[in-house]
Amino acid sequence: MKSADNKATLSFSNGNPSVDLPVYQGSMGPDVIDIRKLYAQTGMFTYDPGFLSTAATQSAITYIDGDKGELLYRGYPIEQLAVHCNFLETCYLLLHGDLPDATQKADFTSLVTNHTMVNEQMQFFLRGFRRDAHPMAVLTGLVGALSAFYHDSTDINNPQHREIAAIRLIAKMPTLVAMAYKYGMGQPYMYPHNHLNYAGNFLRMMFGTPCEEYQVKPVLERALDRIFILHADHEQNASTSTVRLCGSSGTNPFAAIAAIAAGVACLWGPAHGGANEAALTMLHDIQAQGGVEKIGEFIRQVKDKNSGVKLMGFGHRVYKNYDPRAKLMQETCNEVLAELGLEKDPLFKLAKALEKIALEDDYFVQRKLYPNVDFYSGIVQRAIGIPVNLFTGIFALARTVGWIAQLNEMIGDPEYKIGRPRQLFTGSTRRDVLPLAERRSAIQ
Repeated sequence: MKSADNKATLSFSNGNPSVDLPVYQGSMGPDVIDIRKLYAQTGMFTYDPGFLSTAATQSAITYIDGDKGELLYRGYPIEQLAVHCNFLETCYLLLHGDLPDATQKADFTSLVTNHTMVNEQMQFFLRGFRRDAHPMAVLTGLVGALSAFYHDSTDINNPQHREIAAIRLIAKMPTLVAMAYKYGMGQPYMYPHNHLNYAGNFLRMMFGTPCEEYQVKPVLERALDRIFILHADHEQNASTSTVRLCGSSGTNPFAAIAAIAAGVACLWGPAHGGANEAALTMLHDIQAQGGVEKIGEFIRQVKDKNSGVKLMGFGHRVYKNYDPRAKLMQETCNEVLAELGLEKDPLFKLAKALEKIALEDDYFVQRKLYPNVDFYSGIVQRAIGIPVNLFTGIFALARTVGWIAQLNEMIGDPEYKIGRPRQLFTGSTRRDVLPLAERRSAIQ
């Protein structure tokens, strides 16, 4: 961190002495006020629900400027990466800090490709789940179980162990997601094929059967690869912060990334990993109520604060401008629909009509409620044939590399400590326990 020329001074109206706090500068973005010694100096904590104004770490991986609608991976604009690079190049970038040259790309791709198989005992593990279990519940158990198979890479403080775990997780996540899907469908699992690329191999494991050879459509392959790139990392979001907090205890990489129930629940939520699922559910609801002809009524309800109706897939907590990923996903959406001949599908016609209204209506324009990446990615995934309840699994597959990169960065930071958020306590003050006969409950 670079010290700023100025400092912050905290003063108190009750006569307590003021406190000087260091200010540090990043390469981009807001400066930060260092409050690490605040409690020791004042006996006070800061209060920041949701950590909306708190930098819990210093990071060199992903940068977001929500006002400009800018997203950078290691300094590279997401628009350029999505057009000129594939997902495994992006993985290399996030893990190593720069894009690979031709030799590095070939070596990294080969390494990942040769680790896509999973232990056969994972099939027996799957049998413990109900067939109708949610794929994310199944995926959570599968990924968590990986640490039981690989005892040579569970030391989170060993860089080589973390590297091995990273390759294994990136390689095996598509296999595990596809297995979770096939298990629910009652279909045989499809083994990975090393001659296919990352996205193409996943499509084959998802939709291929032993009955006939699966032909990968290049348009769908590119679309899925782009979805992976756009979701690979997104700064210190809720699930990433959960992974960092979990990893700060020194747990092994497999457990830190997906086996912790709180982290999975965080990713699963409709405000985070489940956002594209929520957007598709909204479209289904509108269609059930009458489709395009009823959009006007739906929009009226959205504008009514008392209706409880929300416009899902529009706007973003971080981006106060157009989500840079959304334009890329919009292009992909149009390509996929054209390839599959789905331009006239009722649900997709509805989505296009809703998009047009939201982009032109002053109510949404003034509030900058532009379509976000979740709106388009949900449409694309549905068109490809991915079931809605697996959308979050696709998100987890793509985000795994981001979680690993963030975890590696944290472990390598000499200032990192086990996470321990503080609180403003508002409960009962100290009191004594009365004998049972003398107690009078305040709860009626």
